[in-house]
Amino acid sequence: MSKKNKKDIFFDLDHTIWDFEKNAEETLLELFDTYRFSSFGFGSAESFIETYNRNNHRLWALYHHGKITKSELRDARFADTFSELGVDPTLFPKSFEADYLRLCPQKTCLFPYAHETLSYLQEKYTLHLISNGFGDAAEIKVTKCGLRKYFSTIVISESVGVHKPHPRIFHYAVANAKTSISDSVMVGDSLDADIRGAQNVGMDAIYFNPKHQEVPSDVRQSIGALRELTALL
Repeated sequence: MSKKNKKDIFFDLDHTIWDFEKNAEETLLELFDTYRFSSFGFGSAESFIETYNRNNHRLWALYHHGKITKSELRDARFADTFSELGVDPTLFPKSFEADYLRLCPQKTCLFPYAHETLSYLQEKYTLHLISNGFGDAAEIKVTKCGLRKYFSTIVISESVGVHKPHPRIFHYAVANAKTSISDSVMVGDSLDADIRGAQNVGMDAIYFNPKHQEVPSDVRQSIGALRELTALL
């Protein structure tokens, strides 16, 4: 990837800038005590959170491709987690899910050097967001974390009607930003939604890989930390 002709950088939000797993963990630790999870037979908060994260990741992959709806995702991620851990999901009050949806987007854990990296890049490029997250939650996250000032445009898949990796959301975002595919680069954590989605429309992409997982051969550029972008771009 040559940076010389790049003018616009598109970022994913969850798992790329906003640390979803850390924010979800903080929220669930609070709710584990509030709702007295231990009385339902859960072994530990850690095992519940680990199981939840795995189910949530699986369901989001289905949501990316339009195989489940927003409400199905929200209903299943906790129900599947409870069932997997041997607890009847109907035992939990509806307010649990409502409390999670209210509290989690208000958490403000970002990946290290998020503000410093975005501030640096903003001086050289025009920055944008493309998120598959839900519109109401994304708005809260961007506001609470002071991220709005960095981005010229923010595209939420719910509003477009398709999700990454669908080509239409990338073309929409580029047109909305008044730029071009060739002038743009996508930065995200999802190989499927962000990286291959961008590459399939001819856009360069940088894989954000903080867990240092094996990088597939078709991924041309990867980083393990956001601050690496300051040297790369």
